[in-house]
Amino acid sequence: MSNEVASPAADKRVVDLVNLKRLCNIWRMKGDRVVFTNGCFDILHRGHVEYLQEAAALGDRLVVGLNSDASVRRQGKGPERPINDEQSRAKVLAALRGIDAVIIFDDDTPLGLIEATRPDVLVKGGDWSEDRIVGAKAVKAAGGEVRSLKLVEGFSTTALVERLRRG
Repeated sequence: MSNEVASPAADKRVVDLVNLKRLCNIWRMKGDRVVFTNGCFDILHRGHVEYLQEAAALGDRLVVGLNSDASVRRQGKGPERPINDEQSRAKVLAALRGIDAVIIFDDDTPLGLIEATRPDVLVKGGDWSEDRIVGAKAVKAAGGEVRSLKLVEGFSTTALVERLRRG
């Protein structure tokens, strides 16, 4: 028996900016409607899954911008966050059927990604009003749509972490 651990295979749906822009251009040439959302997705739960399914239903292709570990830490979610590292979070998201591309970003906001990919639909959770959604102006100016989706009641990573802490 070997003690070697196999390195995880790279997922072709976890992409860099050059490949994401290429994919978005190909999808648009085919007439596909591109949807973009972003977040930390630290501990994937039912609320995330339902949100991502609803986002995917708004178009033909779903792109998820994933906050890097450093970006999550700068958001002040707590010293132990993120619980799962960015590569692990990206791999889990990429495994979901409705997601076509995942890109990790290190900026505090996804504005650069939104401007680079020019999505047809920009989506955030219901805790974000349209006037607070980063990139909304750029998407609307290009003729796109901005949506704030209803949150699934009782599901949040912060609440889950608190429940785990309390035992």
